[in-house]
Amino acid sequence: MHPQVIPMLPCADIDQIAEFYSPLGFKVTYRQVRPNPYLALEGHGFPLHYYGLEAHRAEDSHSTCGVVVPDPEPLFETFAAGLRASYGKLPVSGFPRITRPRPRKNAGGRSGFSLIDPAGNWIRIMRNGTPEPRAEASPLRESLLNAIVLADSKGDAAQAAKILRGAVRRASQADPAMPEARAFLDELDQRLVG
Repeated sequence: MHPQVIPMLPCADIDQIAEFYSPLGFKVTYRQVRPNPYLALEGHGFPLHYYGLEAHRAEDSHSTCGVVVPDPEPLFETFAAGLRASYGKLPVSGFPRITRPRPRKNAGGRSGFSLIDPAGNWIRIMRNGTPEPRAEASPLRESLLNAIVLADSKGDAAQAAKILRGAVRRASQADPAMPEARAFLDELDQRLVG
């Protein structure tokens, strides 16, 4: 038998967490209210466990876990469909929210996305194996990659938008990274209005 790591994340309300994950394809495998609230979920081949923490606030959360998969795109599509069914749209700001799959500079160029649950925990889904081929380098591309790290890995959409806005202003319109940079800047602006 191989070792198994099980993320145990804090939340204020285990029932809110169970309700959130159900449309994303997770099933409750264990639920306990006393003596301490505890919830075990299983879905897509991995477990997530939550413990009740009185007065836990999503805004103050610093908890995270990583999930390595062969390809993050199908999982993103499943999560996105569940979130749209629950919220009528894809939540990109606040709690909960999700980022889109894209190559991450801070993950060796491997593609990934983050699901931030209602309790503020970051579930980071990342491709295993080799990174995607790197696009043509330019100052704009480098700024885009830095903005992705700031916004999608650290949750700082305001700083990411500031960096990317300046880089777009300075770059040539012919830069191959321009369409992707503008699209990400539009997404960041949606998050900031959010």
